[in-house]
Amino acid sequence: MLLLLELQHRGHAIRDALTQRRAFRRRRRGNLRYRPARFDNRTRPTGWLAPSLQHRVDTAMAWVHRLRRWTPVTGLSTMIHRFDTQRLQNPEISGMEYQQGELQGYEVREYLLEKWGRKCAYCGAEHAPLTIDHIHPKSRGGSDRVSNLTLACFPCNQRKGNRDVAEFLAHDPKRLARIEAQRKAPLRDAAAINSTRWVLWRDLASTGLDVEVGTSGRTRWNRSRLQIPKAHCLDAACIGHVDAAHGWKQPVLAVKTTGRGSYQRTRLTKYGFPRGYLTRSKSAFGFQTGDLVKAIVTKGKKVGTYLGRVAIRASGSFNIQTASGLVQGVHHRFCTLLQRADGYGYFWTKIASNQGEAGMGRSATAALSLPGINAGVPAQSDENIRPTPIRRSCSSLGVMDIRIQRYLRFCQVYSRL
Repeated sequence: MLLLLELQHRGHAIRDALTQRRAFRRRRRGNLRYRPARFDNRTRPTGWLAPSLQHRVDTAMAWVHRLRRWTPVTGLSTMIHRFDTQRLQNPEISGMEYQQGELQGYEVREYLLEKWGRKCAYCGAEHAPLTIDHIHPKSRGGSDRVSNLTLACFPCNQRKGNRDVAEFLAHDPKRLARIEAQRKAPLRDAAAINSTRWVLWRDLASTGLDVEVGTSGRTRWNRSRLQIPKAHCLDAACIGHVDAAHGWKQPVLAVKTTGRGSYQRTRLTKYGFPRGYLTRSKSAFGFQTGDLVKAIVTKGKKVGTYLGRVAIRASGSFNIQTASGLVQGVHHRFCTLLQRADGYGYFWTKIASNQGEAGMGRSATAALSLPGINAGVPAQSDENIRPTPIRRSCSSLGVMDIRIQRYLRFCQVYSRL
């Protein structure tokens, strides 16, 4: 293995942004009369994915195309997960039970009354009006599944508000443990993988490269046989047919998707009213938020050298997010541009291993730059550097392990900055 890379998506941020935009628009429409319902008049094409799920596929494919420009990749490997979400909740399910569902013969309210003993789950009140409450609030990503619903009296429901149950019952760990034991495990991540697995496979196959498909069971068997610890990047390396794995005890390049900003130039309060405005231009003094810069401050209270991600201001006083923390108020004349913002943040991490030291160098060394975003594969006539053909590269829903010899040299050089 020449490089271990983990890609962190931002599907949760996309979901929250869409939820906020929907709430703002509904408030505006609610101030007007006689507006027909809008939520049910859209036709979704076949194969449509939610934006937060489509982002996972698009980000993985973006890195496949980017790495193909840098190296002679000859093959890809991906793991096609398959989760039976009903069997995850009931291992004994079979036959007609798949069609009956978990609420066969019950209404939701009656089901909750029997499940929670017709009393408040938070205080134990029995002879009081009970309401349906979300254990993990919807405002924080909770779902309407029965496993996320419970019964609460009106006073407890009001005191809990939009807090999570762990925060609300922090003073009563025994009751919290009982509620957590009685509810069912959420299946949100499994459902997301089920929705995107074949879309990712089709996009990988459209590249024209050989695509190897593996299963999670085979991957786990390979990892156990080769005595490799559990990690996303190492799971990608163990997909399909693997005879041996060498060189996995190295730092992992973590790539975090940060986005490229927002088209919206107005900052709003939680009620949807304007509270501030951004500049019309995203750049100031030749920099824009997200650029990788190196600042050498020669005078003032912040004398020193800083390397990291910059956040600009129109006044010219920038903030730099370094590996050791945030540095505020660095003037733009001390900053030197190293790499333009490309929508990602880079830092080194180490693999957590119970079999000894698995990493090299410092942990979580932030603000790495990637040289040559538009660079291509070197010419074969170069006598000094001859790229070694790569048998395959692994991609598993945003987690890829790519064998890259020449690119690793670049990473080693730029990590010394």
